[in-house]
Amino acid sequence: MTDSRTNHKETSSLLVPALLLGFFICIGLGILGYQLGSAAIEYKQYERSVTVKGLAEKEVTADVVIWPIQFTVASNDLSGLYNDVDRNTEKIKAFLLLKGVSPEAISFSAPAIVDKSAQQWGDNSRAEFRYSANQTVTVYSQKIDIVRNVMSEMSELGKQGIVFSGDSYASQPEYIFTGLNDIKPAMIEEATKNARVVAEKFAKDSDSQLGKIKRASQGQFTISARDKNTPYIKKIRVVSTVQYYLSD
Repeated sequence: MTDSRTNHKETSSLLVPALLLGFFICIGLGILGYQLGSAAIEYKQYERSVTVKGLAEKEVTADVVIWPIQFTVASNDLSGLYNDVDRNTEKIKAFLLLKGVSPEAISFSAPAIVDKSAQQWGDNSRAEFRYSANQTVTVYSQKIDIVRNVMSEMSELGKQGIVFSGDSYASQPEYIFTGLNDIKPAMIEEATKNARVVAEKFAKDSDSQLGKIKRASQGQFTISARDKNTPYIKKIRVVSTVQYYLSD
């Protein structure tokens, strides 16, 4: 009888702590489940985002001009042809120096000579001049205004008998802007600000709050002539793509 009572007391003393332990475990699991569920909801909200693009444009003046001046000479005497090429080349050089182009900005290529009698290919017609030469005088300068003024006065050389081949694509002046690295940071900043304005408008229209940047990528800078009549004025353009977090 005594042993039965003793065993009952021992069982009761062990049952109470077990029940308490189970109770606390249930509470802990409940709290953990709530926290996990809340974290999942917050994570899902945190994943909401909007992707926008921001544009920045700037007009600048080219700081380098490359101007190939091409002329042609024709003759039946090869030696006389080379003399005419040298003579015209010196006339062009003297004209450029007189107009303010620096000597180091002027360079010459070797003349390209064509023997037309060797290119008849069965055609019995005879060219008036057997030989023709094409020569290029190149101006590479940072003095854009001076060079452009010289271009408008090239008719003076034409009156001296120099025949320019100005219709060729290779003879068109090329204008270059070399200061891109100096303006890149400011343009990227402007593009990013413009992207944020668009994102804020989207967030407002969707009753959301705009958060931090999730991802951003810088587009490629492009440089082009503003229009065909002013190729020395360049338009620089960049588009940045930015992704923002959204929250309620």
